[in-house]
Amino acid sequence: MPSSKVTAREGSRSTQAAGRPGNPQGDPAEDSGAAGHGPSRTEDISVGVILGFPPEVAEELQRWRASFGDPLADLVPAHITLVTTTPTQDWEATLEHVRDVARRQSPFMVTIAGTGTFRPVSPVVFINVKEGFEACVDLHEKLQQGPLQRELPFAYHPHVTIAHDVAPESLDEAETVLKSYRATFPVVSMGLYEHDADGIWQLREELDFGTETDNDAGTRFTDAAADTASETG
Repeated sequence: MPSSKVTAREGSRSTQAAGRPGNPQGDPAEDSGAAGHGPSRTEDISVGVILGFPPEVAEELQRWRASFGDPLADLVPAHITLVTTTPTQDWEATLEHVRDVARRQSPFMVTIAGTGTFRPVSPVVFINVKEGFEACVDLHEKLQQGPLQRELPFAYHPHVTIAHDVAPESLDEAETVLKSYRATFPVVSMGLYEHDADGIWQLREELDFGTETDNDAGTRFTDAAADTASETG
């Protein structure tokens, strides 16, 4: 089993992730997708935005998630959701809006530590976002404006899902054994995803903070592999 403490030095990038509906928070990285170029259309589409983790942190959390029997452990990389599944009618306006937020954002440090749960509302156990919590909330509020503005059923709460939709005893185990978990790393970019007609989350843009965009490719996740688009993070 992986150690309960790790400090990552490499800045994280959101080149993987996305989510299916079901948690109180909504999460694009738990319903997930692959990369590609943005759609050249204006009908309703759904998008999400996430913060990815450095590989060593993501891999450790993946091993923990698998140990609790979560079927999405190998399909959904660790991440923090900034914008859960959100409909928009104007892709170009959305893209420019998210790019503008990224250009104005400086890289920041994130520390994840300790556990929490959305039970009994939703069968989810997560790792708390400590350092960087306010930065995530600020980014969320800036992103959820303009073409992405909408009322959310639950208040935004940055977190990292570690077990979802597994047996109650497995949720209890996850909440207990990772109480002392801690990881610190810089976040340097965020990923913009589209939920396409096939039910797959596609990474459309990887946006570096403080710079122009980077069209890195991402990883593909199907609806069957999804964790709920209701898990903000």
